[in-house]
Amino acid sequence: MSQPTPLPLVFDEPRGRRKPPRHLADLTPTERAERLVELGLPAFRAKQLSTHYFARLVDDPAQMTDLPAGQRAELVAGLLPELMTPLRTSEADKGTTRKTLWKLFDGALVESVLMRYPERATMCVSSQAGCGMACPFCATGQGGLQRNMSTAEIVEQVVAGARSLARGEVPGGPGRVSNVVFMGMGEPLANYRAVVGAVRRLTDPAPNGLGMSARGVTVSTVGLVPRMLQLAEEGIPVTLALSLHAPDDELRNELVPINTRYSVAETVEAAWTYARTTKRRVSIEYAMMRDINDQAHRADLLADVLNSYGDWGWVHVNLIPLNEVPGSRFTRSREEDMDEFVRRLEARGVPTTVRDTRGSEIDAACGQLAATAD
Repeated sequence: MSQPTPLPLVFDEPRGRRKPPRHLADLTPTERAERLVELGLPAFRAKQLSTHYFARLVDDPAQMTDLPAGQRAELVAGLLPELMTPLRTSEADKGTTRKTLWKLFDGALVESVLMRYPERATMCVSSQAGCGMACPFCATGQGGLQRNMSTAEIVEQVVAGARSLARGEVPGGPGRVSNVVFMGMGEPLANYRAVVGAVRRLTDPAPNGLGMSARGVTVSTVGLVPRMLQLAEEGIPVTLALSLHAPDDELRNELVPINTRYSVAETVEAAWTYARTTKRRVSIEYAMMRDINDQAHRADLLADVLNSYGDWGWVHVNLIPLNEVPGSRFTRSREEDMDEFVRRLEARGVPTTVRDTRGSEIDAACGQLAATAD
């Protein structure tokens, strides 16, 4: 097998880069008021701006008629600076799947995906421009990490999707974002502070935030064990999704290079600790790759690993038919092999589903986001 790509020792904000402008979504309600005072503006206007942004989903200052015309531009510049510009939107599934390519303030490119279903609407958001985890089967991982995104840049992806739904721009009539998954570009727990800040903004009651249920938010990780354990203590009952992709260290070292630092046993134990602490079932993500990780014996081994922590329903396996990246040696598993994998897991009492590969024709499915403007 090939040697895993070495990984950085630090998973927090890279230094030496210009930071995005401060936005009210980066700040607590108290900090928003303090920010306006710093600018010589009335503190009480912070709540009005928060209401426009989070509750009314307004993005045109001309519609903020409760703000004095003479101060409106200053107020908006102070707490609602423009964070990102949409460059292109691609649609699939008769317009109910929409991928947006965003240009950030420094020219970095990221992508988000809105997926509308009959019973829910889900935003898949990016947390980093690029990704430093170097998983060889993932398009994002091949480009490397450019930078972390700010809390507000993450939140703005959701707010933009909420606006599109509220304005009836997505087939199905006006609606709202019910679920957010941190499964876009980047490793969310490598940008821990900003991601937790974004989760708090998403779940803070309106008008301080979007007022979403934490149970509708899923944070994925390839297995940054210290951050998984830290997230368990945050008091926010989000769903944790562990991208495992292999039940044994030899293979996972190749597929998910962070495994050379945190083994399968350590990673799964951290996931179990998260479930035990939060009383929230963990999702195990497993991309099915032909003749690489889809053998029957690996299904049995995966069941052994997960069942070693008891059978109280702490985990659910989500098999993902690999969304192939052009030129990659990794290809999708045969249907019969996926069926057998499911059968073996379920026979061992492990709840298992196969994920919908929605958006694959516009490179919007899991593992395909590469953020090219070409």
